[in-house]
Amino acid sequence: MTIAALGRSVARMERKDNIDLFGAVSLIGFSALLGLNQVVIKITNVGVQPVFQAGVRSFGAMCLLYLWMRFRGEGPNFTRRVAPWGILAGSLFAFEFILLFVALDFTTVARSSLMFYTMPVWLAVMAHVLIPGERLTAPKIAGLACAVAGVSLALLSRDGGGGALMGDLMALIGALGWAGIAVVAKTTPFSEDKPIMQMYWQLCTSAVILLLASLFFGPFIREFAPVHVATMGFQIVVMGALGFLFWFWLLMRYPASGVASFSFLAPIFGVGFGWLILGEPVGVSLLAALALVCLGLVLINRAAQVPQKV
Repeated sequence: MTIAALGRSVARMERKDNIDLFGAVSLIGFSALLGLNQVVIKITNVGVQPVFQAGVRSFGAMCLLYLWMRFRGEGPNFTRRVAPWGILAGSLFAFEFILLFVALDFTTVARSSLMFYTMPVWLAVMAHVLIPGERLTAPKIAGLACAVAGVSLALLSRDGGGGALMGDLMALIGALGWAGIAVVAKTTPFSEDKPIMQMYWQLCTSAVILLLASLFFGPFIREFAPVHVATMGFQIVVMGALGFLFWFWLLMRYPASGVASFSFLAPIFGVGFGWLILGEPVGVSLLAALALVCLGLVLINRAAQVPQKV
């Protein structure tokens, strides 16, 4: 069997109508990785400038994704019809991660996770206005109200300890950029590309934008230590490349609505890992805000199909 044929056989899998035990365990594990990744970003920020770190991650993941496509006997397929929308999605991708990575210089992982993983909430609002047939229903409105109440409570309370308002707001606006990518993917010719090419467009475009933007955010290297080699490797290989591929695999194997229903776990893991690994204080107000946001995500995802991000 050739390498190309082996790659194509890996890509084939049985389509499931429901989330089975393997799918549930995989989605829980993936949500845990999303939460852990914010801790890794914050640790890496100590040694590497945040925007430069994000650019290196995009570039490294782009290279690995290219190798994977070649392994499958394929190659990047850039088309003029999709190009403007791919560049727009990649620009939003860069915008999103500039805000998230810099936010973690100012606020805690617990608070940034709560803000950033509200993305399905803002997507529901955008979809109501921009996507035909995706109107706000009663459960979605109830979920929106819960999530907004949770975000407001978190912003007004400072008992999370060390969470700066600017960092919180940057993570929240980053979630809006993420939702914007989902709208582009649903309403433009960008939707005609395969998911792996959609990700490749985002990585290629964001790598250029982020590495250029990093020139304006100070020295590339801060207090660099050997641990930062490991954390950067984790981001590029585990999250940036393997994480994306695994997510595509789950979306192809299981119903998108079922996959999306696990999105409420990401902020829970983010808050938990921030407390467990970094010793971040988690006060009563932050826990109440987290509960409201997670309830909102559950209500919204009962009737929505929402793509997640690494």
